Amino acid sequence: MLVWKEEYAIGVEMIDVQHKRLFEIGNSAYKLLRDEFCTDKYDKIVQIIEDLRQYTMFHFKSEEEYMKKINYRKYFSQKVEHDDFIKKINAIDFDNVDENPEKYLEDILAFIFNWTLEHILQKDKLIKAE
Repeated sequence: MLVWKEEYAIGVEMIDVQHKRLFEIGNSAYKLLRDEFCTDKYDKIVQIIEDLRQYTMFHFKSEEEYMKKINYRKYFSQKVEHDDFIKKINAIDFDNVDENPEKYLEDILAFIFNWTLEHILQKDKLIKAE
């Protein structure tokens, strides 16, 4: 489970609120993984992935518009990272999910949490710093 900490805030309220929502989506995957009473997780995993895909597309668009508005000089490198994230989400093979949902959910969680934390702390924090 990933808990929002104030050190993750970049100081742009709109972006911080959206980052918190990404944490919530990741945590819904974590809760599903730990749910011993849910035996068929496939449909819920697919829904979480779709939520993540839709929300990240919205978030990245918002963040990129903000970066353009303030003439952020590292906009293009951020855009490349955002596009790569979306490509990875779009490339998910749902046959693999069906074969081993628990393992796949663990992999998705690791990817979401690691990428999000690294990106926020190492890239997004610089947006406000400029």
